[in-house]
Amino acid sequence: MTPQTPQTDVTALVEAMTRQEKLSFLHGADDPEQLGQSGYIPGVPRLGIPPLRMTDGPAGVRMKRKTTTALPAPIALSCAFDEELAARYGEFLGHEARAKRQDVLIGPMLNLLRQPFGGRNFELYGEDPLLVTAIGTAVVRGIQAQGVIAMPKHFLANNQEENRMAVDVRVDERTLRELELPAFQAVVEAGAGALMGATNSVNGDFSCQNEALLTTLLREEWGFEGWVMSDWDAVHDTAAVERGLDQEMPDGKHLGAALDEAVTEGRIDEKVLDRSVARILGQMARFGLLDGSQAPVTTRDAARGSALAQEIAEAGAVLLHNPRGVLPLSEQALRGKGLAVIGLPARTPKTAGVGSALVVPERASTPLEVLTERLGAEDVVFRVGEDPAGRPVPASALQPPFREGEVAPGPSTEPDYFYEGRLTIETPGRYRIAVTALGGYAAIDLEGHPRVFAGSSFGDTAGLTADLEPGTYKLVLSALPVPSQPVRLTLGWVTPRQARADIEEAVAAARDAEAAVVFAYDELAELIDRPALGLPGLQDTLITEVARANPNTVVVLNTGSSVPMPWLDEVAGVLDIWYPGERGAEATGRLLFGEVNPSGKLTQSFPVDAAHTPFAGDARRYPGEDGRVDYSEGLLSGYRWHDRTGTAPLFPFGHGLSYTEFGYQDLELAVRGEELEVSFTVRNTGGRPGREIAQVYLGAGPEAGAEQPPRALAGYAAATLEPGAATRLTVTLDARRFAHWDTGLRAWAPAPGRRALQVGPSSALLPLTAEVSVSATGELSL
Repeated sequence: MTPQTPQTDVTALVEAMTRQEKLSFLHGADDPEQLGQSGYIPGVPRLGIPPLRMTDGPAGVRMKRKTTTALPAPIALSCAFDEELAARYGEFLGHEARAKRQDVLIGPMLNLLRQPFGGRNFELYGEDPLLVTAIGTAVVRGIQAQGVIAMPKHFLANNQEENRMAVDVRVDERTLRELELPAFQAVVEAGAGALMGATNSVNGDFSCQNEALLTTLLREEWGFEGWVMSDWDAVHDTAAVERGLDQEMPDGKHLGAALDEAVTEGRIDEKVLDRSVARILGQMARFGLLDGSQAPVTTRDAARGSALAQEIAEAGAVLLHNPRGVLPLSEQALRGKGLAVIGLPARTPKTAGVGSALVVPERASTPLEVLTERLGAEDVVFRVGEDPAGRPVPASALQPPFREGEVAPGPSTEPDYFYEGRLTIETPGRYRIAVTALGGYAAIDLEGHPRVFAGSSFGDTAGLTADLEPGTYKLVLSALPVPSQPVRLTLGWVTPRQARADIEEAVAAARDAEAAVVFAYDELAELIDRPALGLPGLQDTLITEVARANPNTVVVLNTGSSVPMPWLDEVAGVLDIWYPGERGAEATGRLLFGEVNPSGKLTQSFPVDAAHTPFAGDARRYPGEDGRVDYSEGLLSGYRWHDRTGTAPLFPFGHGLSYTEFGYQDLELAVRGEELEVSFTVRNTGGRPGREIAQVYLGAGPEAGAEQPPRALAGYAAATLEPGAATRLTVTLDARRFAHWDTGLRAWAPAPGRRALQVGPSSALLPLTAEVSVSATGELSL
């Protein structure tokens, strides 16, 4: 074979490769060009096989020290309920990946949002399998339309970060089939070229060497032809390659020299290596990497990316609360009377969550800049309210002095000690030891208090908040870098006096203004689940006191998941803009002042607090006991649990207000073979143009012989309407909507009986109702 000549006959290529060349495909290596991506396979130049480069990309193409577009978090995308927008999200990811010479985009994350503490909830598409499937599949199709191989993750049941490397998820087959598996099956059927395995175990076997998942289900039942790559450090045994795994990351601890030895000794047949290499090469051939027909490297289109980022931020924002119609704000009303802008994210934009999805934009305007440009500097006053980074700790309180610095990139699974000293407290009260961990994570160990982890994507961390008595405490700070970049640590503290002074300054500014906008945030991060659901630090106190000083107080949430709102009844409005990417400030300004009418709907339930969730008082459900988590809630996840138990959420799944009003009427059902057509009229009864997302829910089948949730999302449709205009929407429900997984048959079977059909603007507000009958054989009748 002529060197450098592309060869698309995969079988011939595998036969021509030496064992070491085959092994090089089964684990990661360092890229000699150092492009800054996550993974690299060197290829075989003598056979014309090019390198294979893989980058993280759930919310933008993540490249170390390279400029890329920071798109809004996936949770924001899902709240638009818009598959066309999701496809364009994926298309742009693919386009930018090619511009950065990448062949594989690791993402999207298709796991279900099971519990509200999850550190990666911002990377998810919500708690409903129908919606996760629709949005995730559209993103995958969009990525691959650009000639880039999509690698959806994490297969399977990676629904928490707490103990994610070791926790064993115990979950019954029906729950897996109906909640977690539909999105993965859909992307396999859509032609996803690869999948990433998970770090956790499922029913006793690690996901990345789980033969029941990787071979029996994925290959034999679904017919998956791509390859499965491990998550980082998720392989525990060389035998993983026999059980269905094809590639280990980030190195070859198990699928490198150890695998070579196992083959030499005859413990593993070399044909197993050939199978995995053929799967990888097969996808490289399919996407044109072997014959030179791959989509060409493009030129990065930063302007297009920014415009898309703003469009998605606007479409996914959810207006949660607006009882008196204070929103949208009026420029005329604020002129001369002033707007108080409060909160750190107003000055330092919160664009993204932390971890492999973190993309730091080259430039992102701040909300303060946008609002000041709109109203003029004379009508805007800013107060931080609470500075979570704090002020430097004086030498009199800390010995030896702290010196900021960097810790080199990982991989590392345990924090590296960075500083050890003694902290002296002279005045009793609530203190915050504030560590800024730019680019990674920090661990804070204060004598007498549990370790706290923190990660930062915008220059601040939650740190450790504690009531301290006078005395001296041992303080240890550690850094946990991510594989591709260093982490830089700084240290500050917030004393009780400073915290009180910051809040009082904010309250005074709000009292003197016509209206106040408080920007609040959470700090979700990979590797770390939230220890509590509340906003970090003293933000709840800040919002409460500002709202009492000014009745026209609006809260803008830069959050990645649900948060309790003990101040809800005291504020005039709540707008959740999520982690909005690089154009979040511009989107926020347009939403606040009504240039854009918010139309997003929640894709996760917001519980009142942690006590009003399926996990309260049940550690075995979450975060687990003795290394095990039981999904004993079964199908009753998210809004399904709220419906079944009658536990009212703070905001229900599907909730989202508008600056206009919509009415529903004239529900009609029509049976079309195995499908049901649901038609109804939506009318804009308010005074502004707006987009409404109408949702269709199907009730349980009482004769199915197995427990079912009271209702489940069965479809949705959206319409943009001028004031007074109406449109007829039709949602088609296919046969799967009327089926359940029969564990006896181990197959999908009809869920018979009279089934309630409900239509409305959220899972808790369903004004249109009807019934459809499902027979034992799946026939539909009205």
